[in-house]
Amino acid sequence: MQLRRDDVIVGVDTHKDNHVAVAIDGLGGRLGDLVVPATLAGFEELVAFCVAFIGPEGRLVAFGVEGTGSYGVGLARYLRRQGHEVHEIARPARAVERRLAGKNDTLDAEHAARQLLAGHGLSTPKTADGEVETIRLVKIAYDGAVQARTTAMITLKATLATGSEALRTELEKLTDHQLVLACAALEGPTPLPPVRRGAPTVVLPTEPDAAMRHVLSSMARRWLSLHEEAKAHAASLKALTAAAAPRLVEAVGVGYDTAAQMLITAGDNTDRIKSEAAFAKMCGACPIPAGSGKTNNRHRLYRGGNRQANAALYRVIIVRMRWHQPTIDYVARRTAEGLSKREIIRCLKRYLARELFRLLPAPDTTAHNRDEELEMVA
Repeated sequence: MQLRRDDVIVGVDTHKDNHVAVAIDGLGGRLGDLVVPATLAGFEELVAFCVAFIGPEGRLVAFGVEGTGSYGVGLARYLRRQGHEVHEIARPARAVERRLAGKNDTLDAEHAARQLLAGHGLSTPKTADGEVETIRLVKIAYDGAVQARTTAMITLKATLATGSEALRTELEKLTDHQLVLACAALEGPTPLPPVRRGAPTVVLPTEPDAAMRHVLSSMARRWLSLHEEAKAHAASLKALTAAAAPRLVEAVGVGYDTAAQMLITAGDNTDRIKSEAAFAKMCGACPIPAGSGKTNNRHRLYRGGNRQANAALYRVIIVRMRWHQPTIDYVARRTAEGLSKREIIRCLKRYLARELFRLLPAPDTTAHNRDEELEMVA
């Protein structure tokens, strides 16, 4: 792209309460910087600040924004709706940029602008305005409920281990679900009534055995409540993923949780992923060169990318290695060639990433078109 001195390129370092922007011209000259609040009024002020630097024959080329999936999501959404080009900027390497050149918000914003000018490390941010964003939010609630449920069970068992011999003999032989139901039915001390001004204070019994029964009953009821919440979120997640990507859910070994994670990794605008190799790298399932001299053709495992997506690929592979005949045959062939189980799983993850990329749904343009209609009406 041919750039002129009249052109303007903007880098933005985003935070929770405010954003820092630095504008440079098309030849890399620094024009100015600005700190604005992370509000709609602040976004408008930022755009006006950048437009003021445009020369007679120039244009506002693009915005390079850090953190478009977190603190910068509102700014990125606003800029897209205003017709501006937005790129997500990778954070600077610590050893090179931060330790040698220093670190503050203005330097980070300038780095984003210069990285955009150079065209290095750019990516198209997720639109986060379609059904995949809904799936992401439901999955957050589902994962939180499952994690809290697991914590409640671990705490219940750890507490029971310090109980009386009679109580442990009665409860420790039960399965997890039976244990929860039995603990929930334990009698505890009378709960405190609502506090009223001037009411007499009610003192709870202080016997350890009564306190143990009360605590176990409380944690068991908490587990049951979280279990019902997780079931409700799981049902919603299953319906949403089946509607958004029916072909993806039908793949062998791919459940609704794996399908949801693949959709979240790709985003609503799946066209931002240029190839299946790029998707594999996003999932942390691509080998990268690691050779020099006599070992020039060696590769190593890529440890970047979305680790939740990588874990989802692993779960699918484990299922296929047990139940999918083509995968079973592949494992047998590669084992005969001398590969270890770990190396075979890495190869299978790469193949699976290619397969799932082809099953991703087309970009969701409904929300974008709706936003354009609302702007036209306004």
